[in-house]
Amino acid sequence: MKTLLIIITFAISLNACGQSKQQMEGYDLIEKIYSSGEEVPVEVKLSEEEWKEKLPSESYNVLRQQGTESAYTGKYWNSKETGTYYSLASGQPLFLSDAKFDSGCGWPSFFEPIDKNAIIYRADNAHGMQRIEILDSKSGSHLGHVFNDGPPPTGLRYCLNSAAMVFVPLGENPKDYGVGD
Repeated sequence: MKTLLIIITFAISLNACGQSKQQMEGYDLIEKIYSSGEEVPVEVKLSEEEWKEKLPSESYNVLRQQGTESAYTGKYWNSKETGTYYSLASGQPLFLSDAKFDSGCGWPSFFEPIDKNAIIYRADNAHGMQRIEILDSKSGSHLGHVFNDGPPPTGLRYCLNSAAMVFVPLGENPKDYGVGD
């Protein structure tokens, strides 16, 4: 029964965050999309062994191995707190809670990053889908995917894994959470 539940959850998650070839339009705000597998320029360069030491195992799986959490299981998918979401890999700010919305897909969703340079985009053709992977621009670590079915003003939905982020409540010091400059 547990195996069947896992298979059903995986199938639902692929459907919730998948894109067909016909849906690959409407990404006008994205200036550059790297090819699948193309190396991207980053500031933080660690060996995989160093990443394994730095990151919790679930976060390592997501950030460095392009894994994903099961839908509705990440600690931030339903969070309504006010503050800033940072990359767990590099500590750079990624999204404000003001840009977060309930997309119904089971992962934290945002309609725009804090800074357009915080995200790198790369084509992802895994699992028989055409998607656009989003990476932390400082470390090249996998955060999730972006889709063209979000709300105004961008029309984009940045679908992230909670394990890739650290949330810092408004008014709190990011350094107290192990992130920030």
